[in-house]
Amino acid sequence: MTEELVKRITIDPEICHGKPTIRGLRYPVESMLELMASGMTTEELLADYPDVEL
Repeated sequence: MTEELVKRITIDPEICHGKPTIRGLRYPVESMLELMASGMTTEELLADYPDVEL
């Protein structure tokens, strides 16, 4: 499971100042985790960010 998640996280100095992002998109992992920690459900997150896959 961890290996699959790591494959979906990319780091590129040209995207979001090199912060880890979801599959090279401009969605920082940190932001996604903050949204989930604040109570956003997976379904809400996927609805708001259609480029993100379950």
